Amino acid sequence: MENLPIIILERKTHKKAPQLLVKFKYNDSIINLVRKIPNASWSSSLKSWYFKDTKENLELVLNTFKNITTIDTSNLSKKDTLRRNLTDNQKKLLNSFYIYLKGKRYSKSTVRTYTFFVADFINYNSKRALNQLTNRDVELFIETVFIERNYSISSQRQFISALKIFIIFYPHTKINNLTLERPKKTRNLPSVLSQEEILNIISCTQNLKHRAVIALIYSCGLRISELINLKLAHFLLERKQLIIKNGKGRKDRYVSLADSFYPLLSNYYHSYKPKKYFVEGRKGERYSAQSVRHFLRKSCSKARIKKTVTPHTLRHSYATHLLENGVDIRYIQSLLGHAKPETTMIYTHVKRKDLMEIQNPLDIALQKLNKNNKDNKKVLLSRNI
Repeated sequence: MENLPIIILERKTHKKAPQLLVKFKYNDSIINLVRKIPNASWSSSLKSWYFKDTKENLELVLNTFKNITTIDTSNLSKKDTLRRNLTDNQKKLLNSFYIYLKGKRYSKSTVRTYTFFVADFINYNSKRALNQLTNRDVELFIETVFIERNYSISSQRQFISALKIFIIFYPHTKINNLTLERPKKTRNLPSVLSQEEILNIISCTQNLKHRAVIALIYSCGLRISELINLKLAHFLLERKQLIIKNGKGRKDRYVSLADSFYPLLSNYYHSYKPKKYFVEGRKGERYSAQSVRHFLRKSCSKARIKKTVTPHTLRHSYATHLLENGVDIRYIQSLLGHAKPETTMIYTHVKRKDLMEIQNPLDIALQKLNKNNKDNKKVLLSRNI
C-alpha cells in the first residue's frame, strides 16, 4: 500500500460562509479521491480543498478516507465525535513532546503525525495513569482504534515509530520498547516509463521552461522538492555535474548532467533569464510543485500516455534505465541519495532487460515436446496437446 500523507480537517469562514477544509501534503492518489467527492473546490488563497461545512459533507470526507490514510480531526470543534478530551497536564506533556520532536530536527510533517498518534493513544487511555500503561494497552489501542478507523499498515508503522520516541521522551511507562514491533511494510513496485515514452513526453512539451524541467528531472533523477529548490549556483557546468543541496535526510550529493541537456539548458537560460533558482515563478520566487505536476500531466496527455505519471515516475524511470544499462546498484544508490541499499534494490524487480532474458518454463516445456515429437508436427497451445 502506498505511504499516503495524513489528512488534516479544519473549519474556516471562506467566501462569507463556513467551510470544511481538507489539507494534506501533495499526493496524486488523494487528489483523485477528493475530486470524486461532490462539490469539492480548491482554494489558492487557503491552499486547501474545501466543502460547505455540513454534517453530511464531514461524514462524506471521513468515509472517503477512513480506509485510505490517517485523518486528523483534532482541529475541529467539540461537537465532532473524534474530538479528544485531554487534561491540562496531558496537553502540556504533548506540547513538550511536540517541542522535543522539533528539537530532534524531524520534518514538520513527521512532528505533526507523531504528535497526532501519541495524542490519540493518550486520549484512548485517558482514564489510566501513563506510568501504568503496558504493551497490552498498545495492542488494545491498535485492535480497536486502528481497526475501527481502517488505518493503513503504513499508519500503524508510523504510530509504533512515534511511540518508540515517546517512550524515550517519557520513560515512566511500563511499555517495553524492545518488544514493540512494526508490521511489515507493503512493497509496491514503482511505475516506470520506457525510454521511448520519456522522449515522447519531452517532444510533446512545447513550452521551453516545461521541457527543460521534465528533461532535468529525468536525466538527474531529481525529487520534486530538489527541483524547485535547485539554484543556478548548483550547476557545475565545467565538471558536467549538479550538486543537490539538502536533499532528503539533509544530505548533499552530486549527479552528472547529460551532454544532450546542455543545448536545451542554454536555450532556456537565455530565453527566461532566471536570477536565483533554476526554475522561477513570475516574481522570481520558487516555482510550485503543483505547477510542475500540472504541466507534466498535460504533456503526458499530449503524448497519449494513459498511465498516471508524476515527477517521481520520472525518477523511478531514471533509476530503472540506469540499472538496465549496466550501472552498478551501489552507484545508483549514491545518485538517488538513498540512505539504505534496500531502497534502491526495488528497481531490480522492474528491470525489464533481465526479465526479457528469462525464458518462461511453459515455452521450455513446449520446446521439449516439439523436439521429441516424432510426427514432426509443431505442437501449439491453441491445439490439443
